[in-house]
Amino acid sequence: MPNISKGPRLWKRPAEPGRQALWVVKDKGKRISTGCIARSSDTHPPEAAEQFLAEYIAAKYAPERKMRDADHISLADVLLIYHTDRRDQFEDKLQQRRFDASIGRINEYFGNHKLGAMSQALTDGYVKHRGSPGGARRDLENLRAAINHHARQNLHRAVISVTLPPKGRARDRWLERSEAARLLWAAWRHREEQTIHRGKNKGIKIKTDKHTLRHLARFILIGLYTGTRAAAIAAASPRREEGRAYVDLNTGIYYRLVRGKRATNKRQPPAPLPDRLLAHMRRWVDKKIIATCFVEWNGKPVKSVKNAFARAVEVAGLDLVDGNVTPHTLRHTAATWLMQRGVDPWEAAGFLGMSVKVLIDTYGHHHPNHLRGAADAITKKARTPSVLTARSADRSRTG
Repeated sequence: MPNISKGPRLWKRPAEPGRQALWVVKDKGKRISTGCIARSSDTHPPEAAEQFLAEYIAAKYAPERKMRDADHISLADVLLIYHTDRRDQFEDKLQQRRFDASIGRINEYFGNHKLGAMSQALTDGYVKHRGSPGGARRDLENLRAAINHHARQNLHRAVISVTLPPKGRARDRWLERSEAARLLWAAWRHREEQTIHRGKNKGIKIKTDKHTLRHLARFILIGLYTGTRAAAIAAASPRREEGRAYVDLNTGIYYRLVRGKRATNKRQPPAPLPDRLLAHMRRWVDKKIIATCFVEWNGKPVKSVKNAFARAVEVAGLDLVDGNVTPHTLRHTAATWLMQRGVDPWEAAGFLGMSVKVLIDTYGHHHPNHLRGAADAITKKARTPSVLTARSADRSRTG
C-alpha cells in the first residue's frame, strides 16, 4: 500500500516545560496552532478547534467543481466535496464527529487514488486494513455515498461501483427478565470506588457514598419499557424545548423525535407510555431528581451512556454471558418481550417504531403463534380421502 498523506487533522500537542498543552493542526510537516488549550480531560477536540480546522481546509484547498474524466479526479476531491455538502445535515455533534472520523479513515487509505481506479481489490484491501468487516462496511457505505453524490452533482459521468463486504449476522441478544433486573440493580446500587494513597491502608480500595450509575438506571427503565433508541432516550425531557424529545406527563405520550430534527428512516413515532414508567417519570420530576432531561449526570443531560452502561454490565456479570450487551440491547429486549407476550405484530411495530417486516423477520420467532398452525396441523389426523380422489385412484389402477 503506498504511503498516503493523512491530510490536515487536529492533534493534541502535549505540555512541555514552559509550554502548555494545545490543540494544533498537523498538515504534513507543519503544525498550526488553533489557539485552543488542551485539557487532560479532553477526549475530543473542542468545537472551536474543529471549526478552525474546517476553515483551514476550506482556505487551503477547495476542489474544482466541474465535469472531469474519472481518471483525472482524486478520491480526496470526491470525499472533500461530500464532507463539505453533507456534514451540516447532521444536527447532533456526536454524529458529526463520527462522520468526520469515517471520512478521515477513508481519505487516509483512498485519498491518493483516482476515482477511475476504484476496484474490488482496493475495497478488499481496505477491509483487511480496517480489521473489522462491520466497521469497514460502514466506512465503504460513506465512500459509495460520496461517489454517488459527486455523480449527482454532474461532476463525473462514469458508473463507479464500490464493493461492500457482506453484512454481519444481526445482533439479537436480548435480556431475560432476571438479567434485566440484575442490570437495573447494578446501576442503582453501584457506588464509586476510591483508592487510599496514604497511611497504613495505602492501596486499599474503599466504596464511597456516591452512587455514580443511578442516572443509568433511569435510562435502562425507559429503554426496557419503550424500546426507544439510545439517542432519543438521552434527549427525553419533560419540557417542550428545541433539541429535546418531549415527554407529555399529562397525557402520557412520548414524542421521541427530537424537536427541530428531520424524520429519518429510523422511525421515532410518538408512543403512549406504560403506566408504571409514567408513574416513575412523574415522581422523578415531582421530587426534583431531574431538571432538564430524564437522564442527567450531575444535573446536566448526558450525550452518551456507553461507558456507564459497559460498567453496569460488568458489575452485573452480564459480560460473561454469550453476546455483547450494549444500550441497543434494551431495544432488542423490548421487542422480544412484546412478541413473547403475544402482542399483535402490527401494533408492536408501531409502538417500537420499526416496520412489521423487520419485527417479524428478527423477533417473530418469539411470538407464541409463530408457525403454530403448521405445528398443530402436523399432529392432526388426516382427513378421509374424497370420493373424487378415490375414483381417480381406481382409474389409475384399471387404466
